[in-house]
Amino acid sequence: QVQLVESGGGLVQPGGSLRLSCAVSTSILSILDMAWYRQAPGKQRELVARSTRGLITNYADSVKGRFTISRDNAKNTMYLQMNTLTPEDTAVYYCNVRTTSGGVTYDNWGQGTQVTVSS
Repeated sequence: QVQLVESGGGLVQPGGSLRLSCAVSTSILSILDMAWYRQAPGKQRELVARSTRGLITNYADSVKGRFTISRDNAKNTMYLQMNTLTPEDTAVYYCNVRTTSGGVTYDNWGQGTQVTVSS
């Protein structure tokens, strides 16, 4: 099984920055896609950023230019750098990796980490 462990969430003031980390139990080179999602109170979970194996990235319009998804293959870790945070960014953030086994594709999820943006 692929295990995901998230860290880096916390409380930050508007305009501040945070970097979320997600440690992956398998080589990142074996992952098809990786992504970050978030879910705010009373809202549906939404895609924040996605990175394909070919390193093509996609961002939600609301975070484009402020957030950056990246990876460190040596550390088997994916990151979400979040800058210029606003209260609207407050949510639980989840890392997601897509893997394949036996011709079947699976979505793997972390437990989530809370990000709160408040003055």
